[in-house]
Amino acid sequence: MIRKFLVPVFLLFSIITLAQQGTSSPYSIYGIGDIRFKGTVENRSMGGVSVFSDSIHINLQNPASYSSLKLTSFTIGGSANYSKYTALNSNEKAQRSTFDYLAIGIPMGKFGAVLGLMPYSSVGYRIRTEGVEPIGDESRNAIHRYNGTGNINKAFLGLAYQIMPNLSVGADFNYNFGEIQTASFRKYTDFQYGTLESNRSQMSGFNVNLGVMYQRKLNNKLDLYGGLTYTPESVLKTDNTRLLTSVLYSEDLTSTTIDALDAEESKRSLKMPSKFSLGAGIGQKRKWLVGAEVTLQQSNKMGNRFDDITNATFENAVKYSVGGYYIPNYNSFSNYFSKIVYRAGFRYENTGLIVNNESIKDYAFTGGLGFPLGGAFSSLNLGAEFGRRGTAKALLVEENYANVIISLSLNDRWFIKRRYD
Repeated sequence: MIRKFLVPVFLLFSIITLAQQGTSSPYSIYGIGDIRFKGTVENRSMGGVSVFSDSIHINLQNPASYSSLKLTSFTIGGSANYSKYTALNSNEKAQRSTFDYLAIGIPMGKFGAVLGLMPYSSVGYRIRTEGVEPIGDESRNAIHRYNGTGNINKAFLGLAYQIMPNLSVGADFNYNFGEIQTASFRKYTDFQYGTLESNRSQMSGFNVNLGVMYQRKLNNKLDLYGGLTYTPESVLKTDNTRLLTSVLYSEDLTSTTIDALDAEESKRSLKMPSKFSLGAGIGQKRKWLVGAEVTLQQSNKMGNRFDDITNATFENAVKYSVGGYYIPNYNSFSNYFSKIVYRAGFRYENTGLIVNNESIKDYAFTGGLGFPLGGAFSSLNLGAEFGRRGTAKALLVEENYANVIISLSLNDRWFIKRRYD
């Protein structure tokens, strides 16, 4: 079943992932953009908790989970995002749809492998400001416009090994690549001329994500789960092109390029911070789970793509997640609703970004449902996220968002020799 459409779906998703604008947040102007969630709808609906693994779902947050797979698993996910931005007395709304991940997992006895593609970070903003600026001994009203688009994507191969029945280790080998384009325009209202600065950054680099998962049976019903991941610090190489032009605006606001300086090219290396997560949970298999997780990241070593962004710095980031799931009756044959997986969670995050001396926080309530398809091994998963990021204080922007997430998880048996009478 999976093999019939696997290749065309991979190709289609690859094209869309490379071209899509994955965010509309003004905070994506900083660093390498808006860092995307690295897990599936199942984990995201539980606040990001990832301590649990099973034989039919791919857990993309911890590579050690791949050794739990018993069937070839295919998963694809996307989301619809609605945001409201508030700054001083102004409000703006934005909406977009994005693909979030695509992965296939293959069991190999005590080993497991996963191949996938997902966005790592996204840039997508349009900002306009107007105010009085000093020019020598005078002051003039100036208009600024800032635009940015682009993505950094992650293609990865993950491998895991079950050391013993209750302990597994794994690693994701990631290739990060993409392009970010930005433009900033400045014009004084009583002048026809303005200046336009265009920047393009092509980025690429490798990194690895290591994971460990532990499971222990406490009694006939209860299981204890534990997991940790570690991503060492890495480097993202960037090839940058900067172009400065003078622009003439006519009365109907059409623009004409008057003069352009030679393009300035440079190479830089951006540090990708190390990250560590630790989580634990308790539950009854195929019935319920409650878990908690904390993630620490050394974001203070991050930098902006261009040195002329002066109002933002970085500090160490931390994220707290709690969540779980409940299944009324996994083995029910008469009541379909008893087999649905009900998920809920909450997360709170200090993103590590400081703008105008304000630490940018992000928190959200999450929930979701898992609907079995064609038996017990495939499912349609729906999730929702309602949260807030940033603040309207200190001339900043408060972002209130609602995300609706959907995924399809399919399972099949591959590499099995068939016998005929």
